[in-house]
Amino acid sequence: MTTYKGINGFAVQSVATDPSPSDEGQVWYNNATYAFKLAAVTTAGAWASGGNVGSSFYNAATGGTQTAAYKAGGGFPRNSTASESYNGTSWTAAGSLNTARSRLSAGVVGTQTAGLGTGGYNTSLESATEHFNGSSWTSATNMPAGRQSAGASGLQTAALVFGGGPSPNSSISYNGSSWTATPNMVTGGSLTGVGTQTATLAVGTITESWNGTIWTSGTTMNSPRSQIMLGGTQTLALGSGGYTPGPTVLSTVEKWNGTSWTTDTSLNTARRIGGSHGTSVGNSMVSSGINSAGSQITSTEEFTDAGVPVTKTITTS
Repeated sequence: MTTYKGINGFAVQSVATDPSPSDEGQVWYNNATYAFKLAAVTTAGAWASGGNVGSSFYNAATGGTQTAAYKAGGGFPRNSTASESYNGTSWTAAGSLNTARSRLSAGVVGTQTAGLGTGGYNTSLESATEHFNGSSWTSATNMPAGRQSAGASGLQTAALVFGGGPSPNSSISYNGSSWTATPNMVTGGSLTGVGTQTATLAVGTITESWNGTIWTSGTTMNSPRSQIMLGGTQTLALGSGGYTPGPTVLSTVEKWNGTSWTTDTSLNTARRIGGSHGTSVGNSMVSSGINSAGSQITSTEEFTDAGVPVTKTITTS
């Protein structure tokens, strides 16, 4: 009879701690947990539950990654000043925004210790801009004019804001202290963004890319949608959830390779206008949002891409 030792030249190791790194196909026995383990590689993307958001807000300013994220403003309640930080396990309350609003510029902007919140709506269009240092918000230079439901990308000191209303195809850049008009989008609209100030991907019912000089139309998603959550870069991004006329709130997910969109693993919970986090597909995350009944969602979902090493427990009988 063929044995593991006969194939590999050595017996299954008995260890107290799972080996790291390990090779695909490697088998061992963990004598601390009394389980056989197998080193494998994921063949499809997967979503795992993270910590729940405390304020359950949507339409917020968002940024950071799976292990260091932030979000601020939006609702619920509507026109909130609340903000929270995420450490990969739980969300913690942080300092309040100075200007209460919802429908802030959406996308992955800045880092947990250098975040940006700009635009939005309260009783009228907001132009207020604020900087986040990881614990508190400070008022900065206002945008030239108020706008809501715009897309955003980049860093606190090198950002791009585009689309939204009332000028759905305009875009402006920010250097941390002043705003400058940039060339108009091809179509624009209500958008979410990822990337840098000179290499941005804008996604909604349209897909457009910015190279620092001009906007270019790209292939739309297989299921075009608004109010999407986005993570990644201009050339490799993950678009999750969103809203289509009907009305339908989606759980479907698509991956962008710089040219086209392909279907990936769906979210566990359908949602729209939730938080976008992730400077790469591998550290993408969505948080909170609204479901099809119009109720607020508190859950967070973290994405693991295909091709990532994982350890599996082997069930024995």
